Amino acid sequence: MPTYTRRHALAAVAASALAGSRAWAAGDPWLTLYPQILKRIQPPKFPNREFDVTRYGAKPDGKTDCTEAFRKAIEEANRAGGGRVVVTEGVCLTGAIHLKSNVNLVVRKGATIRFGTLPKLYPIVLTRFEGMECMNYSPFVYALDQQNIAITGGGTLDGQATAENWWQWKGRRAAAGDDKNQNKARAALVDMVEKGVPVAERKFGDGGYLRPMFVQPYRCANVQIEDIAIVNSPMYEMHPVLCRNFTARNVTVSSHGPNNDGCDPESSVDVLIDGCTFDTGDDCIAIKSGRNADGRRLHAPSENLIVQNCTMKDGHGGVTMGSECSGDIRNVFAQECQMDSPNLDRVLRFKDNAIRGGVIEHVYMRNVKCGQVATAAIEVDFYYEEGEKGPFTPVVRDVEVVNLEVKKCANAWSLRGFKNAPISNIRLKNCTFENAAKASVTENVQGLTLENVTVNGQKVSA
Repeated sequence: MPTYTRRHALAAVAASALAGSRAWAAGDPWLTLYPQILKRIQPPKFPNREFDVTRYGAKPDGKTDCTEAFRKAIEEANRAGGGRVVVTEGVCLTGAIHLKSNVNLVVRKGATIRFGTLPKLYPIVLTRFEGMECMNYSPFVYALDQQNIAITGGGTLDGQATAENWWQWKGRRAAAGDDKNQNKARAALVDMVEKGVPVAERKFGDGGYLRPMFVQPYRCANVQIEDIAIVNSPMYEMHPVLCRNFTARNVTVSSHGPNNDGCDPESSVDVLIDGCTFDTGDDCIAIKSGRNADGRRLHAPSENLIVQNCTMKDGHGGVTMGSECSGDIRNVFAQECQMDSPNLDRVLRFKDNAIRGGVIEHVYMRNVKCGQVATAAIEVDFYYEEGEKGPFTPVVRDVEVVNLEVKKCANAWSLRGFKNAPISNIRLKNCTFENAAKASVTENVQGLTLENVTVNGQKVSA
């Protein structure tokens, strides 16, 4: 990580942790901490120079490989001090695109960048797979140690992922002589993480079947993704890792493959997700901070995150924290969102266990309207995957939900802590849950406060 990024990131971590604690103690964090975070998050600015990819050999015919044209245009824009690399029309077929500092990739409305499905188009780079650092296939759009980068323009990024290519690598049942699935490599990576194998030696790629992410800025500062549609990804759609000052605004995500999370800020500070629409095969938004020993090794929390004005359709959770949360998550604000789908499982979700550990704290949600969800509207689950079988204590504390309306759900909430690690300080205020099919679940919770909360028309108390 460049010196400026590391220094600012560490300073931000310390300052925001202190600010979060003070804000909680001093009063309403929406009036104290939220405005400070929002003020700091600013999109990058770019010189008024354009680099049309067709000048570098790109042919927007949907057939010609434009990988080299994108590389040349981005490098020239970077050398010139920055500018816009532009796709004006048609379909540009390409492999990995690696952004550089001060470059805005602009895909005009009606234009598409379509990513090839051959793994050889994605060279091995430093990346994260399920919260674990490794050397694996490049994400489709990637940047490492860059600043002031963006993807904008009104067009579409199409990953072309289907059950016939990338998606079959997840959990595919191997036929005789056919082992094209991630299971062996994923288990090997988990083992390498626990043994402390150096990241440079965690080499995967061909034969490993670990899917690449779609858009992944890694150790970057001042990142913007705005007015773009992202469809059909191998795995996570937007995945900022170890980033500072990240904005996703007016992005439409539609992708229903396995682990197709919409936006996964991981170990990142000062993040804004605003006005986006998520229709996904996994969590719409999943905030993460590294898995198990890797999360504890780096100990880079995700903190100071704002989610607002978003629409959540299909997905496992609307706003989720975890399960990779070993490096801690704090200061999350979510407001003014609309959620509604029989295939949306939860409104607010926390998933952790005694293998992950980590602290999730200071989470605030308000003014969210939900038509229906398939399971509990609010869920804190310490029994996710490995459950109690581990030495690391999961912590979820100081969560406040105000003005949540849910028209249909399995139950209003399911809060399941451990006896030796209870969930603490959960506050619901002015919340209405209709058509809840089952009773709420409250196990090992200290400090559950219910103020003007109704379930199926009946006021309930803690």
